Amino acid sequence: MQLVVARIGRAHGIKGEVTVEVRTDEPELRLGPGAVLATDPAGVGPLTIETGRVHSGRLLLRFAGVRDRTGAEALRNTLLIAEVDPQEVPEDPDEFYDHQLMDLDVVTEDGTEIGRITEISHLPSQDLFIVERPDGSEVMIPFVEEIVTEIDLEEQRAVIDPPPGLIDDRAEIASARDTEAAAAGAAGETAPEDQA
Repeated sequence: MQLVVARIGRAHGIKGEVTVEVRTDEPELRLGPGAVLATDPAGVGPLTIETGRVHSGRLLLRFAGVRDRTGAEALRNTLLIAEVDPQEVPEDPDEFYDHQLMDLDVVTEDGTEIGRITEISHLPSQDLFIVERPDGSEVMIPFVEEIVTEIDLEEQRAVIDPPPGLIDDRAEIASARDTEAAAAGAAGETAPEDQA
């Protein structure tokens, strides 16, 4: 099975290095020297990682055969794809590969069906589940432990405890007028239109 593990960013320096946006929890395993990766678009690869290093918090890679800035810049926005055994699972029991999470049913803790995961979006701050609801609409659910309370691969479901307003429009928002009316009522005041 093929998994996207990174996207190539801009060239770094003049010797063929590129920045990469890492899309795997195991960069040391997937993006180490000697790794041969397929690419999207396919015509660019396969690419063999020659060297890798971290610079200012970003991973820099150099590929075999890419020796200058022009060659590195030509790789920009290319997706790097690793071949992974479908039975392989991450070492950490709280981590999952995207393919394990795709098509899971999403339900609330009381069993209410929300939909199924159709896509996983990897953002810099967190990952998001894109969930297709039974009516065809989509909802985005942050993949954080406060909201996603359980991933049950045997039952093929993700259990969530969503805050108000995340999956529906039941957010509890009081308008300024309601707040003022409540304060006036608590103080024993009457609104001007109620006065005789």
